[in-house]
Amino acid sequence: MQKKTPDYDNVFKTMKIRHKRLFISVINDTFGKNYSMDAKIETLPSEGYLTESETVDGSKEIEEQISDFVIKIENEIYLLECQSYDDGSMAIRIAEYAFIVARQFATWDIGRAVIPMPRFSVIYVKRTEKTPKITLITFTFPDGQKVNYESENVILEEFTKEDIVEKRLFPYIPFYIARYEKEITSGDSIENAVRDLAYFRNEMLRLHKESELSDDELIDLMGFVNTIITHITNGNQHEERLVNIMGGTIIETESEKLIRKGKVEGKAEEIIEMGQEFGLKDAEILKRLQEKTGLSPEAAAAYLKQYEKHSGIPSQTQK
Repeated sequence: MQKKTPDYDNVFKTMKIRHKRLFISVINDTFGKNYSMDAKIETLPSEGYLTESETVDGSKEIEEQISDFVIKIENEIYLLECQSYDDGSMAIRIAEYAFIVARQFATWDIGRAVIPMPRFSVIYVKRTEKTPKITLITFTFPDGQKVNYESENVILEEFTKEDIVEKRLFPYIPFYIARYEKEITSGDSIENAVRDLAYFRNEMLRLHKESELSDDELIDLMGFVNTIITHITNGNQHEERLVNIMGGTIIETESEKLIRKGKVEGKAEEIIEMGQEFGLKDAEILKRLQEKTGLSPEAAAAYLKQYEKHSGIPSQTQK
């Protein structure tokens, strides 16, 4: 039984929430489309489906899961599932969820209904001898008709780093390192992993400079890479070297840090302005800064000094 990897799922789900624009190129490559990167993309609500999981004693159990990604671009619906391990229930999961999605867009009248099934694909982060090339669902009917509903799976190990950058398949970058899991965990040479991570870092920086990646897209992608690295290394001797390529261990999403910092700076500036308007002494302003923003005494003093430097307003000395 393979180890389940919630960090892979969490990265994928966080990426789809914060950066769904980046999946347009994935849709284009997977389904042969040509949507522009500024095409309108809508995330559809997810509902439950059933999946089979293996218990500690080797028996099977059915549990409810949530679909990874259902999106609408123009008038087309796409269902993407990101898998980090082989799952025997994948085909039935796709079938069940596809019907739930199709029901939202069905049309009907007396004695007739049209149910448009969405396009789908399964993205496999890692490959084993059991990983299928396609996902095939065959619908059989009482009159003998059979209809195949199928799609080629995306197997990330088949993509080179150059493919990913050239096609702008940014959501695949955090998961690329998974192909080196054996080397990273066994203590073998990690030079290939180091080289490829440096390549992605440099290419992302280049594309950011060329305005193909926004500030928060760039920073979060680097953070997602490090989340996967720390999952694989689990604190071993290679972790520090690998995470430092992207800029250190990421615990809080970097764009969230920037947003939080911006909010604190805005609040601090407001408090300082108000304090100086009312003629408060520096000591009182610093006290209010610490109380209202949670800043340390040193940080509060630094904000006050920075504000006075840029505003040209002299400080109110305590008499």
